[in-house]
Amino acid sequence: MVHPPLEFSDCYLDSPDFRETLKCYELELERTNKFLKEVIKDGNSVITAIKGYSLAVQKFSQTLSVFQFDFIGDSLTDDEINIAQSFQEFAGLLQEVEHDRMMLVQNASDLLIKPLEKFRKEQIGVTKEKKKKFDKESEKYYSQLDKHLNLSAKKRETQLQEADELLEKERANFYESSVEYVYQIHQVQDRKKFDVVEPVLAFLHSILTLNNLTVEMTQDFMPYKQELQLSLQNTRNHYESTCEELEELMKRMKRPSQIYKMHNFPMEGYLYCQEKRALGMTWVKYYCKYQKEGRVLVMVPCEQKTTTKQGPTQLTLKSCIRRKTESIDKRFCFDVETIERNTPVTFQALSEGDRKLWMEAMDGKEPVMELNETGFKFVRKCINYIETEGATQEGVYRTVGSNIQVQKLLNAFFDPANPGDVDLHSSDWDVKTVTSALKFYLRSLSEPLMTYSLHRDLMCAAKSDNLDIRLSEIHSLTYKLPEKNREMLEMLIKHLVNVCSHSDENLMTPSNMAVIFGPTLMRAKEETVAAMLDIKFQNIVVEILIEHCKKVRLKVKYVTVGGLLNVKYEKREKLKTWLSPKVIKSTSTFKAD
Repeated sequence: MVHPPLEFSDCYLDSPDFRETLKCYELELERTNKFLKEVIKDGNSVITAIKGYSLAVQKFSQTLSVFQFDFIGDSLTDDEINIAQSFQEFAGLLQEVEHDRMMLVQNASDLLIKPLEKFRKEQIGVTKEKKKKFDKESEKYYSQLDKHLNLSAKKRETQLQEADELLEKERANFYESSVEYVYQIHQVQDRKKFDVVEPVLAFLHSILTLNNLTVEMTQDFMPYKQELQLSLQNTRNHYESTCEELEELMKRMKRPSQIYKMHNFPMEGYLYCQEKRALGMTWVKYYCKYQKEGRVLVMVPCEQKTTTKQGPTQLTLKSCIRRKTESIDKRFCFDVETIERNTPVTFQALSEGDRKLWMEAMDGKEPVMELNETGFKFVRKCINYIETEGATQEGVYRTVGSNIQVQKLLNAFFDPANPGDVDLHSSDWDVKTVTSALKFYLRSLSEPLMTYSLHRDLMCAAKSDNLDIRLSEIHSLTYKLPEKNREMLEMLIKHLVNVCSHSDENLMTPSNMAVIFGPTLMRAKEETVAAMLDIKFQNIVVEILIEHCKKVRLKVKYVTVGGLLNVKYEKREKLKTWLSPKVIKSTSTFKAD
């Protein structure tokens, strides 16, 4: 069963539909908790009851066979499908070996019982505590709201003001507990996919290898075990990349500016505007009010001349970008592009926090990089340096460089006065600084390399159940990229293929590399929980581009893959021989000779 994702924004509305969806998740949590109790109980029976081993294993296998995972989102990855079917696979295996009496190892409890109890305590237990806090804060807030609404208007102003402040405090506490509860629910739903399966897998492996099973049966289980471990690792990697983005989204949703954005409250306050006057550039103080609906900024001058009266100025925003510190001698500045003026308008906020509030209200962006000649030169130099100095370095691209050094490298390379004049092979730079700078450049492009317009189609292709359709669609969509984007993508993928060819030394497999470059090359236009949960499919797109680089040729106009490719995804080694030179034709389809 698949549940719709809970959006953090729904916490602020607290609608009946939100409460009903929350109840579904709570019932699922209780169902999972009950299931874990059963697994722990049955596992103890297997460990302690040697004489009744066969009966205990049968009961255990039945418990596994009836449980089905619930996943968040509209589609499952191949690895998640593999994980979802894992308990049924385990149950079938146990039924085959039921007649064999086995001796459990002394650490069987450490393999199965303790991890599941730890999961129940640290994940499900924490979720229940978050629920208690949520229920408590909910009751306090709505109780205070009832009292507030029944407060007489004839009360003294100070009493009314105190009542308003108390209500606002209770509302903030309720919103915070609600957002944290939803976040924890998503955490436990995602973590159970590997935290619950891995202990069971380890326990089964101990049964098969450390007891009186035949060598043949153990060998039969090994390929599936290895494939499941790969699926678990891939799912864990997807979780880690998604978790970081999801946590950042949760933190942003807690900020006061998000309430303004969701309810279209006006953002207002003092700003200084850089203007050209007769004697040169000067800074003029305005009281500004921004309304998100309509993207209208009204500027009321504060320094009126005695002879003339200047009325308010109204501007319609197109975009808002933070001003780089080194590009202006003032702090806390940001540029605004408007419909009414040909050049950007530069504003100075009162503080760094004030600038963040204005930029968040205006959907402001960080200074962006461009996919231009300098950008191509930068990427080529980075690739040449990495392949020369760091292709075999363990954790290349996963290890993060110093942010100060990364910004220093980017500022030096993209210096408008002398762009590209940087020797990466000098002693100033190391591999992790260069790899981090390359990732930062790609993530800072005004539009992701694989474009917003193709994002939905690429996600649909990655979610296809049929591998040959998946390959064909991704192949076709990459050709639809703009020429510069396609050229950059081809250069980058060839580089990643080369780095992954040294995975025995650097431990960076295509799957591991895709976890890093999925969010780097692709992202949804709007940041929502649903978009965060789709990051795993972004990773799949990049993994396919790396693993099947020779098949997904970015310069080919269009190909369709025929039925030759209709085999299971888990046969990864056989993928290498799918499209051998004898099979590839120069027509619009692939057919076997």
